[in-house]
Amino acid sequence: MAKIHPQAPLSSSSLGYFTSKQETFTIWMKSLIVNGHGCTVFDSNGQIVYRVDNYDSRCRAKVHLMDLRGQILFTILRKKYKLLGLWEGYRSSIGKEINRENKPGFQVKRSFRGKSACKVIVGLDKDQTQQYRIESWSNGKSACKILDKFGRLVAEVRRKQSSCGVVLGEDVLTLVVEPFMDHSLIVGLLVVHGLINCRL
Repeated sequence: MAKIHPQAPLSSSSLGYFTSKQETFTIWMKSLIVNGHGCTVFDSNGQIVYRVDNYDSRCRAKVHLMDLRGQILFTILRKKYKLLGLWEGYRSSIGKEINRENKPGFQVKRSFRGKSACKVIVGLDKDQTQQYRIESWSNGKSACKILDKFGRLVAEVRRKQSSCGVVLGEDVLTLVVEPFMDHSLIVGLLVVHGLINCRL
């Protein structure tokens, strides 16, 4: 069986959620759980770094972004006002379920105008907030890019190609993250994008 993750790079990447160079990941829109829904994220060495497992249905109102060991990194909740398309992400500091009294680390609002699919606000519990937007193309199902408030590219997702240029299936994607961005945050935002489009 052919591997879906990239070949190992010449130099090893830094550990942790931030790196000083551009990083490439492979997203497989499949859960590691049999008959489950979710996605699995591989680093450039082919190691699993993030995963989402929905056991019973797609488009759940509550999803956990976890690391390989099942430690919760973000709990993502869809708020009650479904027509407005509002999701909140709560960062876990101890790898477990969040306390309901915690403030969200990010908020994603669905936009119904123009190319911009979502408006993102990060750092809701601090004086300084950061704003991003998620723009979709290809009918909004898979390919998208995350831009900062100045329109600079922060991360991009597209269909994965093999080393000989063959485009792989719709469930195998390439994620490119620019330097000094929190990888877990970017993946959390992409999880919301997948929930919006009923991919998870």
